Amino acid sequence: MNSRFFLLAGAAVFLPVAQAFSAAAAAVTSDLVPPARRQATVEVAERLTRPPAPAPLPAELPQPFNPPGFEQPDPDEVKAAVPAGPRTAAGGPGASGPTAAPAQPAGPVGDRETLEVLGGLLKPSGSITLGGRPRLIIGTNRFEVGTKFGVTYNNQDYELELVAIDRTTFTLRYRGEEITRPIRPTR
Repeated sequence: MNSRFFLLAGAAVFLPVAQAFSAAAAAVTSDLVPPARRQATVEVAERLTRPPAPAPLPAELPQPFNPPGFEQPDPDEVKAAVPAGPRTAAGGPGASGPTAAPAQPAGPVGDRETLEVLGGLLKPSGSITLGGRPRLIIGTNRFEVGTKFGVTYNNQDYELELVAIDRTTFTLRYRGEEITRPIRPTR
């Protein structure tokens, strides 16, 4: 008898709840806008997505991204490229004599420029952390933070210090100047 009582009591509780849910479901209205109003919105959207055609520009208007004569060499570059011919003692053209040697490109001017050039010469293949300390991998060598190493450029030796190593970058110091370079792994 106990089981019948619980079954009937459960049905008595469940029946009104089920009727309330079905009444609420019947009272729900759609959130969708009627098709006629949706069509008007679609037409406005289509009109807005089609930009108006720009008016044609006059032919005599100068083009800022491709001016006439842009492909021509710079007059200053042409003058610098003309080889110096024979000169007289007075400096004018004429008698044969030694010609001027081509000028050597100037090296880095300051410490910052030197560091930028030297930093570009280093090609690390990655970084690794061993014993909780990061190390920069260049070739088969592993350099810790604080390592000083020499780099030769234009027959001159420079001493660089490895200041910091991050997962994707490393920082070098030369005479108080610092530069951070990316680590680009080789494949």
